[in-house]
Amino acid sequence: MLEKVLPHAMLKAKPNLESRIRTLKMDWATVYDLLSGKDNSSFGWDEHRQMVVAKDAIWNLYINIVEEIDAEDVATANNI
Repeated sequence: MLEKVLPHAMLKAKPNLESRIRTLKMDWATVYDLLSGKDNSSFGWDEHRQMVVAKDAIWNLYINIVEEIDAEDVATANNI
C-alpha cells in the first residue's frame, strides 16, 4: 500500500512500523513505571487531561535523574 501511495519514495513499511512499535512500547513502559513503580507515589494520572501529573519539584528531580543516567550511558558508550 505504501508503494502505491508513494511509488518513488523507496520506503518500506515493515521496518518503519516495527521501529514505531518499539518506540511506543518504550514510552508506555516509562509511563507505567512512573505511575506504578516503587517510590513513585508522587506521580499521578489526570483523567481529564489524560496525562501524568506531579509537582514541579518532583518533575525536576525525575528529569535530573534521567539526565544523569543518560550521561552515564554516553560515557560508557564512548569508552567501548
